[in-house]
Amino acid sequence: MDVRERTYEEKITEFEARIARGEKIEPGDWMPDEYRKQLIRMIGQHAHSEIVGMLPEGKWIPHAPGFRRKLTLIAKVQDEAGHGQLLYRAAETLGKSREEMLEELLEGKAKYSNVFNYPTPTWADVGMIGWLVDGAAVVNQRMIAKSSYGPYARAMKRICFEESFHIKQGQDLLIKMVYGTEEQKQMAQDALNRWWHPTLMMLGMPDSDSPHLEKLKRWGVKVKTNDELRQEFIDLVVPQLKSVGLNPPDDNLYYDEKTGHWHFTEPDYNELKRVIKGDGPCNKERMEARRKAHEEGRWVRQALAVAKHKREAPAV
Repeated sequence: MDVRERTYEEKITEFEARIARGEKIEPGDWMPDEYRKQLIRMIGQHAHSEIVGMLPEGKWIPHAPGFRRKLTLIAKVQDEAGHGQLLYRAAETLGKSREEMLEELLEGKAKYSNVFNYPTPTWADVGMIGWLVDGAAVVNQRMIAKSSYGPYARAMKRICFEESFHIKQGQDLLIKMVYGTEEQKQMAQDALNRWWHPTLMMLGMPDSDSPHLEKLKRWGVKVKTNDELRQEFIDLVVPQLKSVGLNPPDDNLYYDEKTGHWHFTEPDYNELKRVIKGDGPCNKERMEARRKAHEEGRWVRQALAVAKHKREAPAV
């Protein structure tokens, strides 16, 4: 029977059966409108986060201590730009252009990760973003690499590979500080104190306050919940930090022998809501920087559009 002649119930039954069998959904396949909508929302937010995420570390490029550190940081920021482009392309396969998505970002209509609206006052913050923020991102992205939408899952494989180097960069930077002077060690601890709770918030609202969770899991967009990802991250990163003498700012943090998990204090999700809505320490600064860069790059986009038109114009 032709797909166009089948009822919605028949089509969604087959759609969910394909996901249950572990098949990937591709751009030309039938999918529920809600599936498409949620994917565009998630991928768009992810892409925006990569682009805005260049800013907190990018400000340190001129001030990096030494040529090697400067080159490493330039390469990392360049990677983030590339990740954003990969993700915009994945979203475009669902029928929404990157121009539309960028316009929504610049107009303040689109969301991006809360974690990039916090300041980076010291060089140690660059390392902590690599170790904590990129570490939490990889925990989430490895999950997405197993999700049901093919283009998104495949993009994650490359992104996770590159992010693993970013984590090592952050760890290397901070470990050298920890084993440096007392002042350097304190800078590393202070950076951990600043980034700990924003990073935990980055993994999303608690499952009890996540209205789309059940459907996203059933459709294979997410294969783990926000709470599961947060616990996985905590279990991974706490022993790493403690092994070099860094202590997360949580008096209730302890290892539970019975469960095999670290017990921790939940972050302030009201703060997460405020920051996501635009009331964070650096929301205004980040958006002003993105709008300025977008405007200053307009001539490049126009030149590329003209070149593309000339290539595609029929020969006379």
